[in-house]
Amino acid sequence: MSQAQANPHAASVAHDDHPNQFALLTQRRFAPFFWTQFAGAANDNLFKFAFTVMVTYQLSVSWLPPSMAGLVIGALFILPFLLFSATSGQLTDKVDKTRMIRFVKNLEITIMLLAAWGFFAASPVVLLGCTFLMGLHSTLFGPVKFAYMPQVLSERELTGGNGMVEMGTFVAILLGQVAGGLLVALPGVGPAYVAVACVGVALAGRAVAQFIPSVPATDPGLVINWNPFSETWRNLKLAHGNIVVFRSLLGISWMWFFGAVFLSQFPSFAKEVLHGNEQVASLLLVVFSVGIGIGSLLCEVLSRRHVEIGLVPLGAIGMSVFAIDLYFASRALPASPIMGLAAFVAQPAHWRVMADLLLLSLFAGLYSVPMYALIQMRSQPTHRARIIAANNILNALFMIASALLAGALLSAGFSVPQVFLFTGIANAVVAGYIFLLVPEYLLRFVAWVLSRCIYRFKVRGDAHIPTTGAAILACNHVSFIDAVLLMAASPRPIYFVMDHRIFRVPVLGWLFRLAKAIPIAPQKEDAATYEAAFERAAQVLRGGDLLAIFPEGGITRDGQLQPFKGGIMKILERAQAEGVQAPVVPMALTQLWGSFFSRIEQGGAMVRPFRRGIWNRVGLNVGAPVAPSAVQPEALRAQVAQLLAAG
Repeated sequence: MSQAQANPHAASVAHDDHPNQFALLTQRRFAPFFWTQFAGAANDNLFKFAFTVMVTYQLSVSWLPPSMAGLVIGALFILPFLLFSATSGQLTDKVDKTRMIRFVKNLEITIMLLAAWGFFAASPVVLLGCTFLMGLHSTLFGPVKFAYMPQVLSERELTGGNGMVEMGTFVAILLGQVAGGLLVALPGVGPAYVAVACVGVALAGRAVAQFIPSVPATDPGLVINWNPFSETWRNLKLAHGNIVVFRSLLGISWMWFFGAVFLSQFPSFAKEVLHGNEQVASLLLVVFSVGIGIGSLLCEVLSRRHVEIGLVPLGAIGMSVFAIDLYFASRALPASPIMGLAAFVAQPAHWRVMADLLLLSLFAGLYSVPMYALIQMRSQPTHRARIIAANNILNALFMIASALLAGALLSAGFSVPQVFLFTGIANAVVAGYIFLLVPEYLLRFVAWVLSRCIYRFKVRGDAHIPTTGAAILACNHVSFIDAVLLMAASPRPIYFVMDHRIFRVPVLGWLFRLAKAIPIAPQKEDAATYEAAFERAAQVLRGGDLLAIFPEGGITRDGQLQPFKGGIMKILERAQAEGVQAPVVPMALTQLWGSFFSRIEQGGAMVRPFRRGIWNRVGLNVGAPVAPSAVQPEALRAQVAQLLAAG
C-alpha cells in the first residue's frame, strides 16, 4: 500500500498549510476526533473517581473496604487491556476506523446508562461491572485512537497531532477526576448528578463522533482470530518483526511504568511526606498533568514539525534528573500538622517539590510523544492497529509490574521519596540500555543538539526529502559533521557512504559506525572495501531506505565545490538493474566552511573551537528530486552549485 493510499487525507495537505498544531482544531479531519477522545478520557475518569470516592466515603461495603477500593477498581479497569487488546487491534485494522469509533461511543452510552442505574441504586456490584466494561471501552478505543492519526495527518503534522492528543488526554483525566470528586460529594444528590453527567458526556462524545470523516480500513480482508491469548502472542511477535518499533514499544511501556509509580504514590506522598491534605494531593495531580501537557505541546516546536526522536533521550535525562532531585527536595521536610492548600503553597520549600514534579512530567511528555509518532510512522499501515494493541498489552503489564515493585519497596521499608529516587536511577539505566539497543535515538539526539544548540541550523526545501521509498541524497562535503546535520534534517534514518578515513577520527568515527555508515576506499587502494560499499549501497536502496553520498569523494580543502566522481552512476546502474528506481535529491550545506569542524586554508579541522564564535548560522538547501534516468555527474554538480549559491 502506498503512502497516498494509506493516508489519503494527509496526501492532499500541503506541508505548510498550518502554522502550528493548534490549527488542527479547526480541521474536520482532526477536531471531531480530538473532542471525541477528550470526552471519552474525561468520562472514564469522572466515573472511576466518583465511584472510588463513593465507596470510600459514602457506602459501607464489608467485602470492599475503602483501603482496597482504589486497587480493585484500577485492576478491573486494566484487565480488559490484557484480555481484549489483541482482538481490538484486529477489528481496527479490518473495519473503517470512523465506524469503529462510533461503535465504541455507542457502547459507552450503553455502559453509562447501566452505570447511572448503579449510582441511583447505590449498587457497587453494578458499578464494578461497569468499571470492567469502561476498561473494555478504552481497550477498543486505544488502537483506533493512534491508528487514525497517521491516516489523516502528514509526517510534518504527526508530532503536533500526537502532542495535542497527549495533552488533551491528561487535561481530560484531570477535569474528569475533579468533576467526579465535586459532584459525588454534593449532599444527598451527588450520585444522581454523577449519573446524569456520565450519560451526558457519553452522548456529547457520540454526537461529536458523527462529524469524523470516513477513514478506510487498512486490511479489510483480515480474518479475525477470536482467541485473545494466541492473538496476543501473535501481536507481540508481529511487533517484534520491526525491531526499532518493538523496542520503542518497550520504551513507551517503561514511561507508563515510571509515571504509574508517581501517580499511585501522590496520596501518601502528600499526606506522609508533604504533610498536606486531600487538596494538596489534588494539586500534585494538577501539576503533573500540566507538565505532561506542556511537554507534549513543546514537541512540535522543538522538532520543527518533524517526527524528531532525538527528543527522547532529552526527555529521559530530564525524567531522571528531576525524579532524583524530587528525593532531595522532599527527604528532609520537617514534620508538621496536616496543612491545607494555602498553607502548603506559602512555604518556599514546597515550590522546589512542585517544580521538580512539573519538570519531571514535562520531560515525560518530550519522551513519549516522539515515540508514539515513530511507531505510527514506521509500522506497516496494514497492521498498524495491531502493533498499537501490542503496545497497550505491554503498557498494562508494565503498569502492573510498577504497582508490584512499588509495593515491594514500601514493604521493605523504603520511604516514598526513596521509591522516587530508585525509580529515577532505574530510568537512567533502562533508558541508557534502550538507546544502546536502538542507537538511532542516540544519533538523533546528537544531531538535534548539534543543529539547535551548537549551530543555528536552517533547512530550506525539506519537503523534497522523500518520507517513503528509496532515494539517494547527494550533498557537498564541507566538514566532518555533514552527515550529522543531514540526520537532523531528515525525518527518516539515512545510510551514509563515507570515506573510510573518517572512521579513524576519535568520537566521530564511533558515531558513524553506530549509524551503520558505509566505508568506501579508492578501488586501487582497497578493492574489497570499494566493492563492498557498492553492494551495501544497493542493499539499502533495495530495502526502500535513504542513501546519502558525498559525490566529491572527500571534504573540500578550499571551501569550493569539487568535481563530482562517477560513483553515483555506478550506484544508480546497480539499483536500476535490480528494478529499484531511486530518485536523486540534490542538497547543499551552506556557511559551514571555516567553522570548527571544517578545514581552513591555514590549518586543519577541529582546532581553535571559537574561531567563528558560537551558535553560527548554517543551512541546508534541498532541491527537487531528479529521476535516475536524468542524472549525470556534471549536471548534478551544477544543481548542487546552484543550491549552494542560494546561501
